[in-house]
Parts: sequence; structure tokens; C-alpha cells
Amino acid sequence: MPKKFIERFMPKPETLQNHKHLRMFGKLLHKPNLWSLNRRSAPKAFAVGLFVAWIPMPFQMVLAAALAIMFNCNLPVAVALVWITNPITMPFMFYAAYMLGAKILNHPPQAFAFEASWQWIEASISTIGPPFIVGCLVLGVIFAVIGYFTIHNLWKYSILFKWRARN
Repeated sequence: MPKKFIERFMPKPETLQNHKHLRMFGKLLHKPNLWSLNRRSAPKAFAVGLFVAWIPMPFQMVLAAALAIMFNCNLPVAVALVWITNPITMPFMFYAAYMLGAKILNHPPQAFAFEASWQWIEASISTIGPPFIVGCLVLGVIFAVIGYFTIHNLWKYSILFKWRARN
């Protein structure tokens, strides 16, 4: 696993502990496992970050930090992975979530034109809301499981390759 590569980009614990939105967690941010990158905390952090990336809500980073604390996994990795959902990827991801949710709920996909207004959101909650939320939750779980097992196996195989290289 490219541990040193990832650690190069991770912020210092003091930086995140003093972040204005993360101060509400107080002493919980002093757990050592939240800041160490090891074979147990990294896969869980990937699962948390990828799951939260699919949750359509503001302040996803705060939710990712809370879940990282709850599951005792690497906080910087979990928070950083939330940025997979960004203004460039969000339309594609959320459209895929809506289509999957419509298929799961057996709803015919409805045509819609996005408007950045509260009235549009209120009107759309009852029509496209349920398939969208179901699709986001299902894809969040799928990507969390895939991320967990991918990182777990990459870490395991990197250790095996290092042992073989020593012999």
C-alpha cells in the first residue's frame, strides 16, 4: 500500500483538530487511531468516505468525520474521499443514483429540468425524491463495500510482496 504517498498529502492532526467545523468533536479527535494509517483504519476510512460521498447533503465532511470517529478509522482519508462528490462529478453520480432508485422502486423515470430554487426542490421531493434517495443509499453501500475490500486486499498483497522481496 502506498502509505508514504498517502501520508504526504494528509493534513496534520492539529490542523483538523482546530478546524472550525470539526471543533465540535472536542476530545474525541484525540484518539490516536483517527490519525494513523494502518491496515485496519484505512479500509474502514475508505468505506466511510465513499458511503458519505453518495449522501446528498450539505456538510458531508462533518458527517464523514463523525462516522470516522464512531468507527475509529482514519479521519483525514474519510473526509478527503467525500470530495469525490464535487460540482463536476455530482450530476453524473446523482443521475445514476436516480436511475438506479427508479429501477429498484419500479418507478418510470421522469423527465425533469433542474432549477436552483426552493420551489423546484419542494415540488421534486415527492416525484424524484424517493428513487433518488434509494439509489444514493444503495450506491453508497455498494461503493463502501467495494472500497473496503479493495483497500483491504491491496494492503494485504503489498505486505505479501514486501515479505517475498525480503526472502
